[in-house]
Amino acid sequence: MSLATAAAIYFLVWWTVLFAVLPWGVRSQQESEQDIVPGTDPGAPAIPHLGRKLLWTTVAATAVFILLFVIYTYRLISLDDLAAFFGLPG
Repeated sequence: MSLATAAAIYFLVWWTVLFAVLPWGVRSQQESEQDIVPGTDPGAPAIPHLGRKLLWTTVAATAVFILLFVIYTYRLISLDDLAAFFGLPG
């Protein structure tokens, strides 16, 4: 796997993990019983903690990428295995 390919795959994994991490621990303005800022939705996050979420996204994406890299490098799962898993002709 080339460095450019690895970077592209890491970027895709990171972006996917970001969308999984974003809802963690979010409390809306209405749930936190704060004053709702005029012009905003009551369901908007009161304190989004984006820095913490970006850190957790990076940690989780790195772990997922390492797992995928090991599977690819040591050929632990072949394309035939994936085809059989999804019931496709091999």
